[in-house]
Amino acid sequence: MPEITLPIGPVEYLAVAFPGSRFSGQIAPAIQELVANGTVRIIDLAFVTKGEDGTVVALELDDLDDEQVAAFDELDGEIGGLLSDEDLQAMADALDPGSSAAVIVWENSWAARLVGALRAADAQVIAHERVPVAVVEEVVAALADA
Repeated sequence: MPEITLPIGPVEYLAVAFPGSRFSGQIAPAIQELVANGTVRIIDLAFVTKGEDGTVVALELDDLDDEQVAAFDELDGEIGGLLSDEDLQAMADALDPGSSAAVIVWENSWAARLVGALRAADAQVIAHERVPVAVVEEVVAALADA
């Protein structure tokens, strides 16, 4: 597991389904770019597959074939250990049979300095929510039409 230093930025997870288990590693360059420019730090990364019969298999990077692992070679640091078997089972429960998912846990490292400043100022966050992309797109489209 990567060394965690304080202050730490907000930690989020993302589960991305691949219907038909068509994971090719095409998302890896975008993740690598976010890591390289300091936007995020990957804390954990795992994969789950759900067979046509409902059988669930959880996979770490070491369990993937060489081509799939190569797509993630550029990620800095050791990753793994935060996602539990129960977490991965919950993600698999949301999958259709014959599908797979990548589950990524990251620190929003861009916000670590802000977190430190908030703590030093004895500030308290009273609300924080991600605005759904569909809502933002709707507002932007409405503003463009106005």
